[in-house]
Amino acid sequence: MIFGLTIEKLLLIGVVAAFILGPERLPRYAESLAALTKRAREWVSTARTRVRDEMGEDFDDVDWRTLDPRQYDPRRIIREALLDDAPVAPRAGGAAAASATVASPPPAAPRETYRAGFDGPPPYDTEAT
Repeated sequence: MIFGLTIEKLLLIGVVAAFILGPERLPRYAESLAALTKRAREWVSTARTRVRDEMGEDFDDVDWRTLDPRQYDPRRIIREALLDDAPVAPRAGGAAAASATVASPPPAAPRETYRAGFDGPPPYDTEAT
C-alpha cells in the first residue's frame, strides 16, 4: 500500500490518466513520473544517510514509531500532561499540611486593565471556543 492507495485505486488512476492524456502524451508523462520517482528515492536515501551521519550511533536507538504523526492523539497527550503535573496533596494532620495552609498567599485580585490606556476587562469572543 502506497500512501493509503490500494492496487485497484492505482489501476483506476492509470486508466483515467490514459484516457485523459491520450496515447501520444502518455509515454512522455510515464517517463517523467519514473524520473521523479527515482529522484525522490535518491532524496530520501540522501536525507537518511545525512541524518544517520549527523546523529551518529544514536540513530539506531531512536524508536521512530513513537515519532509517527499518525500516532498523535490529542486527548491522550492532554490526559498525560494533566496527570503528570498533578500536585501531591499533603496528608491531613501532618506538619506539611499546616505549613501548606499558612504559606499559601491569597489569590491576586483581577486586573482591571489589560493594556496601558484601556479600561475594563480584556475582550472575550464567545464564538472563538
